[in-house]
Amino acid sequence: MKQYQKAIRIQTQPKNFFRITPQVESIVTESGIETGLCNLFIRHTSASIIIQENADPDVLQDLANFFGKLVPEDATRYLHSTEGLDDMPAHIRSVLTHTSEQIPINRGRLVLGTWQGIYVWEHRQWSHQREIVIHISGI
Repeated sequence: MKQYQKAIRIQTQPKNFFRITPQVESIVTESGIETGLCNLFIRHTSASIIIQENADPDVLQDLANFFGKLVPEDATRYLHSTEGLDDMPAHIRSVLTHTSEQIPINRGRLVLGTWQGIYVWEHRQWSHQREIVIHISGI
């Protein structure tokens, strides 16, 4: 059994999706692991890691629109507002999505579906630098 770990930093754009599939694939190759598991963990509570459609950008826009309605930025709804109107809704959106994902590795490659991509989803109204820890284990 072998393990490999690396962190990447992503400069996000406000309320946007940043595709990180190529960076993760590169790290899997770098690890030399042929069969195993890739764990992704974002070290933040107001952004998410998601696996989602990578062909039609309308899917990501629909997700953003849906979450905007599901978790509105309305100061009258939340107690926590220390970091701004968008902070508590960003925390809720992060809880409803994921701060980690696990993807199998086979023959040295991520076992993603044809239309799946890995994204960092920034839930805040401001650009942030986000850190994602990539931990790979296997043989």
